[in-house]
Amino acid sequence: MKRIVIALLSCFALMACNKIEVDFSYSPTEPRAGQAVTFSNLSNGGEDWAWNFGDGGTSTTKSPVYTYKNPGTYVVTLKVDGKSSLTRTQEITVYDTIPTFVASDTVFSIFRDYTFTANVYNPYSYTVTYEWVLPLNTPYATVTSSSMNGASLTLYFTRAMTEAPIWLNVIMNGDTTHIEKTFSVADRQTNSVLFRNAQGDYRQRIFGQRAEQAYPDQSASPLLDAVQDTAQTYNGKDFRLSELQTIFPELRGFRIANRKIYYRTTNGLWVALLDGTCPVQIETADCSAMMVDLVDNRLYWAVANEVRYMPLIGSDNNQFVTEPKAINTLEGVTKIAVDN
Repeated sequence: MKRIVIALLSCFALMACNKIEVDFSYSPTEPRAGQAVTFSNLSNGGEDWAWNFGDGGTSTTKSPVYTYKNPGTYVVTLKVDGKSSLTRTQEITVYDTIPTFVASDTVFSIFRDYTFTANVYNPYSYTVTYEWVLPLNTPYATVTSSSMNGASLTLYFTRAMTEAPIWLNVIMNGDTTHIEKTFSVADRQTNSVLFRNAQGDYRQRIFGQRAEQAYPDQSASPLLDAVQDTAQTYNGKDFRLSELQTIFPELRGFRIANRKIYYRTTNGLWVALLDGTCPVQIETADCSAMMVDLVDNRLYWAVANEVRYMPLIGSDNNQFVTEPKAINTLEGVTKIAVDN
């Protein structure tokens, strides 16, 4: 009997020594939504781990890293070896979202507008200050926003880069969050409009709704050196300024497209049929240069302090329904060319 009691006591002692204690901790202790939380398994035994993070997320990793998408208080459960008796639970409070910013697109190319917008969770209506930063000394982007301190920033990249950095500092309730992101910017081929004035030659690339600001480009010179709007071959026939002046006496320059003639005179810009009928005035100001872009279906012309454009006329009576728009404020443009 004495031996049996001793054996039982020995078993109880052995079981006490081998009892698994389940525990865990997490860091940071005050995480925010969107921030990675590291859960450290402090259990002194076990081979299988089942985590439940309280928001539907689970893991079987011994010490997992998890990110909560939304703020709130969650009950985290760790079960060891699948046994309910080997379970530990703790509450975790996830606070407001970490400030970040998002871009208006996922693919970036030069000379096209992009908007970057701060994403700040601010349920308590704290005062928020934004500071956008372009950290490189060499200019690689031109900001078109009125300020670098708004909730959003609009800019266009001026050169291709594998890593174009944009930074944002968000200051809220005394705390500053610094966000750094880099973007790959490509130099994609696109149609361009070329200009010449007293300051030099310029190229303006066209991207849908926006044409970028003109910038110096020596490669524009050959196209701008060519004959402009004083001669043209259309449907196998040569047209010359002097010959057309018998139909259009005040003609100073012209381009023919889609059986219509667009022409400059001493009193503005006009469109008419080739025989001179159905003349319609497009521009009343003096036009110093003009060009037709058949690829993009646009008419360009220069007035004293800007360059304007509009779609080519499509109606038989040459009536147009869209208003001319300015694409830049270049002054004194004397030549316009199109580079497709």
